[in-house]
Parts: sequence; C-alpha cells; structure tokens
Amino acid sequence: MDGLKFDYNYKGDNALKELERITSKAAEVQDNILCGILERNKDTQYLSKYMEGSKDVLEFKRSVPIITYKDVCSYIQRIANGEDSSLITGHPITEILCSSGTSGGEPKLMPTISEDLDRRTFVYNLITPIVNKYLEGLDKGKTMYLNFVKTETSTPCGLPIRSVLTSYYKSKHFQCRPYDPFNDLTSPIQTILCEDSNQSMYCQLLAALIHRHKVLRLGAVFASAFLRAISYLERKWSQLCQDIRTGHLSPMITNPGCQMAMSSLLATPNPDLADEIEEICGRPSWKGILCLLWPQAKFIEAVVTGSMAQYIPALEFFSQGKIPLVCPMYASSETYFGVNVKPLSKPSDVVFTLLPNMCYFEFIPLGKNGTLSFDDEEEVPCDKAVDLVDVKLGRYYELVVTTFAGLYRYRIGDVLQVAGFYNKAPQFRFICRRNVVLSVDLDKTNEEDLHRSITLAKKKLENKAFLAEYTSYADTSSVPGHYVLFWEIQWLKPDGDGEKLEEKVVMEECCIAVEEELDYIYRQCRKRDRSVGPLEIRVVKAGTFEKLMDMIISQGGSLNQYKTPRCVKSNSAMLKLLDGHVTGSFFSPRDPTWSP
Repeated sequence: MDGLKFDYNYKGDNALKELERITSKAAEVQDNILCGILERNKDTQYLSKYMEGSKDVLEFKRSVPIITYKDVCSYIQRIANGEDSSLITGHPITEILCSSGTSGGEPKLMPTISEDLDRRTFVYNLITPIVNKYLEGLDKGKTMYLNFVKTETSTPCGLPIRSVLTSYYKSKHFQCRPYDPFNDLTSPIQTILCEDSNQSMYCQLLAALIHRHKVLRLGAVFASAFLRAISYLERKWSQLCQDIRTGHLSPMITNPGCQMAMSSLLATPNPDLADEIEEICGRPSWKGILCLLWPQAKFIEAVVTGSMAQYIPALEFFSQGKIPLVCPMYASSETYFGVNVKPLSKPSDVVFTLLPNMCYFEFIPLGKNGTLSFDDEEEVPCDKAVDLVDVKLGRYYELVVTTFAGLYRYRIGDVLQVAGFYNKAPQFRFICRRNVVLSVDLDKTNEEDLHRSITLAKKKLENKAFLAEYTSYADTSSVPGHYVLFWEIQWLKPDGDGEKLEEKVVMEECCIAVEEELDYIYRQCRKRDRSVGPLEIRVVKAGTFEKLMDMIISQGGSLNQYKTPRCVKSNSAMLKLLDGHVTGSFFSPRDPTWSP
C-alpha cells in the first residue's frame, strides 16, 4: 500500500480470535479496508476518471458507479494484452483468474494480486478451527479432501490464466505450508497437481483407500465433484483393489509425479486391505458406502448451497444420512466472502458470516420492503447501495464488492437474505445467482442464453416441424448430471417408420445445436472436464404444456399473468407431469466444440 497494513497470518485459536475481533468491529474494519483501497489505488486510471486523485470515502460513494463485468472488462483485457496494472490497481497484477461466470459466451477474467492469496489462506485457516469447536479430535487423523487443478493458459503478455482453486494449489501458501495435523491430507501433493484429472482422481482415491481407517474428514470443494469421485470409484474399485493387493500401481498411471508419490504408499502388497475394500464395494447397494469405506469419518465438507443443493439427496444416500454435511465457506473468483460459523447446521439452514477484512462490501436492496424481486435494471444509482453494517434482518440484497485488485462497486450477481448477525457482522443465506436457470457443476446458464440457444437450434426443424413450447431442468439423478429440455413439437408429416428414423436424426441434431450455442464454461464442462453429461431433449405429447398451465393456475396462478416456466425443479409436480407425457428421448451424439 502503502497506507494501512492488514494482517491475515492467523491459524488455529489465533484465527478464531481474529474472527471475533473483525466481526465485533465490523464497521471500523470495513472503513479501514475502503480507506486502504483508496489510498493505494487513488492514482489508477479507472478511479482517477471519477475521483481525480481523491481518496475521500464520500466522494467514492457519490461518484464511482455501480458496475457489471462489461463495464470493466476492457481494462482487464488491456492489462492482459500488456498494459500496466495501474489501469485499475496500485499493486502488480500477478495472474488472471478465470471465473465460472461468462460474458458474451466467454469466461470472465478477474484480476488478482499476490496478497489476495493471503486473504484466501486466512479463510481456509478458519474452517478447521471452527469445525473443531463442534467435532473434536480432527488432529488425530487424516483428511480425504479431493483437490484438482486445471490446465492453465496465459494472456498475450504472459500472465497466467487460472481458476481460483488452481491458483491456490499452485501457490507457496499451499505447497510450502507447514505440517498441520488438522489438515493432514491423504492425497500426496503430486497427485493434486497432476493436470490429468483421470490420473489425479485415481491416485487420490487410491491413497484415501489405503488410509481408510485414519480418515476423519471427507470432501471436495463442490458436492458435484465429490459425487463424481464416488461415481469414478464405482467404475474403478476393482482395479484399485488390485493395486493394493499387489503393491503395484496400474499402468494407466503415466504421470511421473503420481508414479513417484504412489510408490511409497504401495511399498508392500496388502491383500487383507484389498479384501476389506472388495467386500464393501462388491455389495449390491452402495447405500451408506461412505460409512463403510471410511468408518471414522466425522463429516463431509463441500458446497451444498445454491445449485449444489440438488446433490444433497445423493450425498445422504451414500452416507445413509449418518455423516453430517458441512458447507464451510462462501467464495468466488472475484474475492472470498465469508464462513459458516455453525458448520453442523442443516444445509437448508446454512448461513455465512461475511468477513469484513476480505474486501469492501455493499448491498443493493431488492424489491419493495425488502421482498425478493428480480429487477433487471442494469444501471443502479450510486446512492442505492447500503453498507455491510446497515443491512436489515430478513431483507434481500444483491452483493457488491470493491477489491484491492481493481474491482470497484462490482456487482457479483448473488442474491442474499440477511438471516442474522454474528457480533456486528451480518449473516446471509445464499438465495440464488441472478438469472441462472440451469446449473449442474460450474456451468451457469441463464434464461436469455437458453432461449437464444434453442431459437438457433430449432431451425433444424424447419420444413419438418415447429417447436410449440419448451422448458428445462437439470437432471442430477445420475453422475454426471445433464441438461434436459422438454419440447412440445408439432410435426408437419404423419408418423411412420421412416418418419421415426428421421425424427431421431433431427432431434439429435437439435441437441448438439443447443450445446454448440451454450457458453464457454458449459462446453468446457462437457468436453474437457466431463462434469456435465450430454444434453437430452424429451419430446412430449401435444397439449402437455396446456396441462402444465392448468396445473399452475389450479394452484393459485393467474391466467392473465401466466408465463411458461423456463425451468422446473427436480421432484416437483410439474416435472412429474412433463415426464408422464414424454413420447421420445434424444441425446447429443457428440461433444460440443471447445478449445482453451
């Protein structure tokens, strides 16, 4: 800065004491954060345009606009192309983080500076001490936490472009951290850093099985990733047992780092352990499999809020409801936000205490009298946002952040509800991502993008049929989950054997046409990450959507204001009605195109 100094180097009990301090003095800490940002960045091109070198807080709130990504992306792109970081921040930008959100179909690029890793590490260092208050003895065993990196690219000027998690795993904060008995991972670091997700997954699961009687924690960052690991284990457990039985690593593992790391774990054959695992995995039902494979596990750690809540039933099936689900933190590529100070609360009751030392928080009130209302107004008046300590209990807000790395009054797009206070810091329940209709993993498809994709894809029906209506849902009953579109189609020719064959060809073309028009992150999840399955179109009988309208109106909906819902929830009456009228199901015949 040079200005004010912020210390994030706290661990264990000291981290808990710092949590108490910053939440008890939330207003003071927030004022210091904003003053520090303005002191450091007042001479940047972006702030100078609005404040002319001033570092006055009131001037900032009066003059600096509340923005979305499109308002700042040109500055970030200029830095990516080689211009100086001083366009937006007073410290050098060290890497660009690739967000799971998109703009114009491409991933959003977020600037980050070196000390942002200190802030992220502070949050990570809080999680285990908080959980240990409720579940003691976490320092007496190991953690099976599945971490993965993604292949990185670089900007034209050589700045690395990474996901926020890859950034952390590749940093000295993770790789050079001192031994911590509360975070003793089963996965050797070389297996985490392996960019081949198949080899990384295999080796991490193998290590976790070898240490099965020592594991106290299970988890992955997202519930979807953890379930993907279980699905992988269902396919590979026999081979994994063979490796344990013989003391030799499968020849499919060709990564030198993985080979070296696993050689010490497989130093001697262990047929008894292999027999134990084979007996468990060979059972006809995998209900409660996690309890059997890792009998000492005290909790499963993963994000299970927002779109990830759809995976809770599957997690409860595999744990037989006996292992608590812990949703520890709230974060994004832009900045980390807060922690769950009551980690054993039910997923539906999870609230996050925002940490006042992460960034400067503001909130846009949503709806009259605080009721939830999705206002698509793009430009928000400067004076509409309220400060962290001024939010009201029970009301809904959209989150806005100002960061050291050069985002000023930036709309995150998350809708939150104030659920309470921890000392002087508000606690929020995550409600949803604005305008997101479908999400299975890191993908986030909004109604506009879905409509655009279907509009282009339905051209495949020209001269054969027309699309009368559609809706969608994210099917996560299997892993990986996939998008399902319900289409009501009026065919222009009578049915027959030839027409049935043509229908299959046309509908598969429609499936892939939709996928080709969805955004970069969706196509990446489909083609590279394999975290989203092929898109499915279910054709329904004529009149199905009229029956759907009748159902909604019979439940109190207004005929005058009725709009076909563009997304239905799993296990809902609407989904049951739609599924009951399906006449044909078609899947994408190939992966959509994608390149890094």
